[in-house]
Amino acid sequence: MSVSDGPSLLIADDQPHILDAIELLVGPEGYRVDRARSPQMVLDALGSRSYDALLIDLNYTRDTTSGKEGLDLLAQVTALDAQLPVIVMTAWANVEVAVEAMRRGARDFIQKPWDNARLLTILANQIELHHAVRRAERLEAENRLLRAQGLPEMIATAPAMQPLLQTITRIGPSDANVLITGEHGTGKEVVAQMLHGLSARSSRSLVAVNTGALPEGTFESELFGHIKGAFTDARTDRIGRFELADGGTLFLDEIANVPLRQQAKLLRVLETGELERVGSSKTRKVDVRLLSATNADVHAEAEAGRFRPDLLFRLNTVEIHLPPLRERREDIPALAAHFLSRYALRYRKQIQGLEAAALQAMLGYPWPGNVRELDHTIERAVLMAAGSRIAQADLGLSAPRISHSSLEEMSLEAVESILIRKALARCNGNVSQAAEALGLSRGALYRRMEKYGL
Repeated sequence: MSVSDGPSLLIADDQPHILDAIELLVGPEGYRVDRARSPQMVLDALGSRSYDALLIDLNYTRDTTSGKEGLDLLAQVTALDAQLPVIVMTAWANVEVAVEAMRRGARDFIQKPWDNARLLTILANQIELHHAVRRAERLEAENRLLRAQGLPEMIATAPAMQPLLQTITRIGPSDANVLITGEHGTGKEVVAQMLHGLSARSSRSLVAVNTGALPEGTFESELFGHIKGAFTDARTDRIGRFELADGGTLFLDEIANVPLRQQAKLLRVLETGELERVGSSKTRKVDVRLLSATNADVHAEAEAGRFRPDLLFRLNTVEIHLPPLRERREDIPALAAHFLSRYALRYRKQIQGLEAAALQAMLGYPWPGNVRELDHTIERAVLMAAGSRIAQADLGLSAPRISHSSLEEMSLEAVESILIRKALARCNGNVSQAAEALGLSRGALYRRMEKYGL
């Protein structure tokens, strides 16, 4: 093993000759060594790089016998990384302090003057154990992903998607709240399902709520629940979505559409982990990881006073932005093949692929409805295809130009579908803006979009 490939070790002592002796001992064994002469130097070093183990003295300049300074340093190190192996050094007459250090999280201790063989053995064993734990954690995260039922496949080979995949892998196992942004149909719910599947909560529920489709009058009842008699139609007690997701993950879609008055109530639950059902004064505790999504510019909404900045701060511990399909065209062939395989099996059709002209048309189409529109387009094409390969005409990508003559020949539903598609394209997939342009409520537009597969 070369020095450059060896384990990294941070050693800390206020006496230079001690540091020299340790470095002379472990250097030939392949260790890469950094030195620190004070607790602050240790913390600074940990802030700038990673180590496989720490070997620290318990007594520095403040005093030379109690070990308090070393115990304080140990507490700060374990707060930064509880799994990092810390071996403490102390004088032979101060073994009880070393025992106290182990009670507080140190992995082992050595006495000065030390036995060289014992010191090398302790370092090797603790570092190997540390690496084994790290490997087990990574394997468990991978296994959780494989075990997660119904976890969708994320097809993302385009360069624009690589930072996103790296972020999902990094933060998925954590409990961090995540704000997922992107245009309508880009796959925000797929990202939420992947984050949940990678987490330690994957065995519990992922509860999804489209907050944009909730009438303001039922918002609190849907999220927090209600008790019998709380209002006219409350004939029985009802559990809310937060309680349903207790111990698991709650996914709030279209979060930017939550009215300001309701934002304050949502913020309180996120800050305290406590809620009351509508009509009840009993406080209930919930343990929920919150994932939220929006196709709006929520930061601009906050600056305009339409979204609470303190709620935004709680929602986006980490923010993930999904690029639109037109910015990741490299993924279109793979996505199309994935959907084609699914629908050919579902509808029992022997379709082998797409004709070159069909694929070319798909690569040149702007996809205002993003991946969701591609999904529905392929489903329709599978149903319409007469041959063994999907033709360009089967895709139906070119919306017909509306004229007086064609209007007379079209059904009301066909005209409405075209108008909604055009409104969404003009508004870059922003449902709220499209609904306003069409003179519809958000809920009404969502129902029509679902009806027409948009």
